[in-house]
Amino acid sequence: MNCPFCRHDDSRVVDSRPADEGALIRRRRECTACGRRFTTSETSVLLIVKRSGATEPFSREKVINGVRKACQGRPVNDDDLALLAQRVEEILRSDGQAEVEAQEVGMAILAPLRELDEVAYLRYASVYRNFASLEDFEGEIALLRAAPSHSAKDGSVQEVNAAKKVSSEKALSPANN
Repeated sequence: MNCPFCRHDDSRVVDSRPADEGALIRRRRECTACGRRFTTSETSVLLIVKRSGATEPFSREKVINGVRKACQGRPVNDDDLALLAQRVEEILRSDGQAEVEAQEVGMAILAPLRELDEVAYLRYASVYRNFASLEDFEGEIALLRAAPSHSAKDGSVQEVNAAKKVSSEKALSPANN
C-alpha cells in the first residue's frame, strides 16, 4: 500500500477492524518511511459475468432498479428494496464464488421478492422467465398457492435452487425450441 503522503510503497498495519456488518475491513496503517498514519478499507469483490463474457462488480443498486418496476403500485418502500438487495447479495456470496453468472442474480432475486410481495414476484418472474402463455401464469400461481413463502435464509436458497430447475426445464421444453 502506497503512503498517501510520501508515496513510499511500504506500510505496516497498526490496527484492523470489521465495519459495515463485516463486509468491510478498516485498517489503520503507518508508513515505514515518513511515520505518518492513514486508514484504508478492504472489501471482497463479487463479480458478475454477463452474457457477453464481460465482468462487472455486483451492484445492489442495479438489483433495486431491476425490481422497482415489478413493485410499482405495491406496498413496497425503498427500505424494503434495500433489504431485498442485501439479501440477494448474501445469497450470492453464500456460494463462496468470486464470480457469478448474471442469470444467477436474477434467480437469487426471486425468493426474497416472493417473500416481500407475491404480486411483484409474479410480475418479475413473468418477465424474467419469459412467460409466453396464460398457462405459464396459472402454473406459477398454483406453485404460489401450494407452497407458502419461506422466511428463513435456508428456504430462500432452496427456492433459488427450485427456480433454477424450473427455468432450465422450461428452456429445454419443446415449446421454447
